[in-house]
Amino acid sequence: MSSLNQPVQGMSDISMPEIWLWRRMEELARRVMARYGFEELRTPIVEFEAVFTRSLGSTTDVVQKEMYTFERSGRRLSLRPEGTAGVMRHASGLSPAEADGARWFYIGPMFRCERPQAGRRRQFHQCGVECLEEPSPLVDAEILALQVDLLQAWGLGDCAVHLNTRGEAAGHAAMAQGLREALEPHREALCVDCLRRMDENVLRVLDCKTSSCQAVVARLPPMTDFMSEASRSYLAQVASYLEAMGISYKLDPLLVRGLDYYEHTVWEIAGTTEGAQSALAGGGRYRMKLGNREFFGVGFGIGLERVVHVLQTLGRAEALLEPAPPLVWLVGLGEAAQEQNLVWMRRLRAEGLSCRMAPGGSMKSQMRAANKSGAAWTVIRGDDELKQQVAAVKNMVTGEQMTVGEADLVGTLKSLTSAGSALPQETPEAVGDLG
Repeated sequence: MSSLNQPVQGMSDISMPEIWLWRRMEELARRVMARYGFEELRTPIVEFEAVFTRSLGSTTDVVQKEMYTFERSGRRLSLRPEGTAGVMRHASGLSPAEADGARWFYIGPMFRCERPQAGRRRQFHQCGVECLEEPSPLVDAEILALQVDLLQAWGLGDCAVHLNTRGEAAGHAAMAQGLREALEPHREALCVDCLRRMDENVLRVLDCKTSSCQAVVARLPPMTDFMSEASRSYLAQVASYLEAMGISYKLDPLLVRGLDYYEHTVWEIAGTTEGAQSALAGGGRYRMKLGNREFFGVGFGIGLERVVHVLQTLGRAEALLEPAPPLVWLVGLGEAAQEQNLVWMRRLRAEGLSCRMAPGGSMKSQMRAANKSGAAWTVIRGDDELKQQVAAVKNMVTGEQMTVGEADLVGTLKSLTSAGSALPQETPEAVGDLG
């Protein structure tokens, strides 16, 4: 029986100090998104099951094997396995004028019931975008560039872009039939799942991980052989725009992505450094019909756990972090000093300083707590300091100490914490009245 002090298998607590890395990544993501004109959208974690089955396709592995679905009050509900479907459900509730051309990004938890592994969890977090603009090679290239810029901001600029096309929607049936005919002579070499996929969703055969299936797929003609000239031209234009922006790419004829709503451009981005050679992110252009409305868009999703894992594996996580603000610890000897320290903490925090205090105890125990917290400076006050309206300010690294008047305390601490380490010499002017 699992212990109640552990999270559910495949789900994790995110705590200090790693939480600093997550917050920094989210901060950088919001900056990059703003440069591209994207606004944040937060959709519910729980949606009606049909939001996903109608958008992702009933034959996808996500829907058939990985969704957390339950019934409540006669309604079928699901934890969201990805972000696009919920965003499109939101768009369908807006007027065409409000939805057309919208640019949204999201950051939040997703849920899939799959085997936990490095960088992949049952509760995982995605950062993604949806750009609801008509099919355009130029826009597709722009959104792919956004994903490259985002990874670069996170310290993963040395990545490889794999590019392909699913072709125009009008040609999907002919493309699927062409692939079935090419696979038919090799049926005996295919796994049980791929035999089913040949009828249900033949594109899924192309990314099967079974070695016998991979050997068959390697001998197939590229998907583009079964597509129209218009589809091939669309892909060529996207590639041309990437080259114009200086973004390297590799055409990958076996890249299909996992969801049914894709058409035209699809891509994946993989690390090229040892320890980061698997897919980090992917995206593409899609078409969805919700009710009596049809939506066109292009977007991507990035698994944040995978990015964190790669950054830590490559030793790049520390370089991404900004130093934590120096902590000031208030030490009070006696009830009056403790009460005044509570007031001083509120005053210092209003000035942008990070500060704490111990609720009581001897000076030794309070200094021990300050040292354990990693405080850079302590402000020590007892009955004598209260009478003189001064405080002893101590550098916790060097042990140097100075006396500062209450009137100058805020300014002195702001100067010390912004300077980082230099401790000014004690002078008579350092002692002043509260005023």
